[in-house]
Amino acid sequence: MKAEYDFSKGERGKFYHPDAVFSFPVYLEPDVSDFMSQLADEKDVDIQELVNEWLRVNIKLVQSVQQRD
Repeated sequence: MKAEYDFSKGERGKFYHPDAVFSFPVYLEPDVSDFMSQLADEKDVDIQELVNEWLRVNIKLVQSVQQRD
């Protein structure tokens, strides 16, 4: 690594996009990943689609329980 870098020709904000949307990675444990991969293969869907479907169902379940309280 250099002691100093010359940014005199740099352009501030060149790669800034105010409407950019970032998704954070989700890492599944090996046993969960294996199960979901197998199930996705059986249903002939992408694993991402299957995981999102499962999460949406759980979100609805949690919301229904919270509404009762």
